[in-house]
Amino acid sequence: MDILVNIVLPLSLAVIMLSLGIGLTPADFRRVAERGWVFAIGAICQLFLLPVVAYVIVLAFGLSGAIAAGIMLLAFCPGGVTSNVVTRLARGDVALSVSLTALISLLSIVTVPFLVGWSVVHFMGEDAPAVSVVSLAIAMFLLTALPVSVGMAIRHIAPGFANRIEPRLVALASLLFVLIILAAIVSNWDLLLSNIASLGPALALLNIVTMLAGLLIGAATGMSWPEQKTISIEVGIQNGTLGITLAPLIAGVAGGIPTIGLPSALYGVIMYVTAIPFVLWLRSR
Repeated sequence: MDILVNIVLPLSLAVIMLSLGIGLTPADFRRVAERGWVFAIGAICQLFLLPVVAYVIVLAFGLSGAIAAGIMLLAFCPGGVTSNVVTRLARGDVALSVSLTALISLLSIVTVPFLVGWSVVHFMGEDAPAVSVVSLAIAMFLLTALPVSVGMAIRHIAPGFANRIEPRLVALASLLFVLIILAAIVSNWDLLLSNIASLGPALALLNIVTMLAGLLIGAATGMSWPEQKTISIEVGIQNGTLGITLAPLIAGVAGGIPTIGLPSALYGVIMYVTAIPFVLWLRSR
């Protein structure tokens, strides 16, 4: 289990983020600048609306301690490669999705450490671990920004190689995501069973509410239908892998995946149960 937490999890997340970066070009970021208001709305929804919804759900379900802090950790995480895949399946704006994921991932280097530090103290009180904002920021950089940058550099230097390897990297990233989720659930099986009655509905509601909110906000602000679908998915689909990977760093444990990572693990399963019917509905319109 120590090998899983200390080596396999970080390397898997790095591969997942590398697969994101290798699909990016400077043109993707230029498109963000050209459609700045669309990106701004998506970023605001992810950085502010999502944590607010998560906080309200935590209070509504009476959750506390590490479980509550874990839900907030999940809400602070940016959308991952999964959101890009789901956007493609929903026939959304894939370029917008990838650009949003990449830029929010870069911003999360600053936002996640501070917000996690607050939520841990707020919900865990005297039991809160000492969270080093600087250490967490460095970890975020190594796990997200650096692999994305390396991926972009590979595409710039060797575009032909990047085109050949990108489908394989995406497939590997998807496989690693599933394995991480399964490992996290198995290692916390007893704790999962004791919290599934309250935690499961809370996470399902978080996913459903945020996807619907993103769709409605996109419609209210006059976005095109592909853009509406993209904002909906980017706000509603979170990077549970990042939450699981950061959990041991936050809790300060060397073995196993701590309780604060459990919501991210369970979310990785519930997300598909709630998102697949929603995506099929989006495709039908």
